[in-house]
Amino acid sequence: MTTEEVATFLEAQRTVICATNGARGWPHLMPLWYVVRGRDIWAWTYGKSQKVRNLERDPRVTLQVEGGQRYEELRGVMIEARTEVHRDLGVITELGVELLHRYTGASSEELLGAVRGQAAKRVAMQFVAERTASWDHRKLSGTY
Repeated sequence: MTTEEVATFLEAQRTVICATNGARGWPHLMPLWYVVRGRDIWAWTYGKSQKVRNLERDPRVTLQVEGGQRYEELRGVMIEARTEVHRDLGVITELGVELLHRYTGASSEELLGAVRGQAAKRVAMQFVAERTASWDHRKLSGTY
């Protein structure tokens, strides 16, 4: 995919799979809601979650967003990234409002109270891409 196609695809999809490096050497995969801010993907999670403990040891992640049902429709983006974990309550609250607006459509004013109640328990994760790979089987020609 082109850079523009990747950006459009990421804006249209709903879930990113986040793979962190577990303490026993096994990948730890979890789905996250996300927003795209510039070139970075942002998500939030509980500060005591396994993925945060993994990120504190090793900030590297692999993210994958995919779409399509049949083989000839498959497309996706894989991103190798470094994670910056933000613990500032203002940053977390702003992200929480942005995330929930994206997924619920509710206004910022409607969401602010609920997000403030959650923000103290959460962290914001900023995934800064180092390498991106994409695919779009709709562009393939011939037999599958």
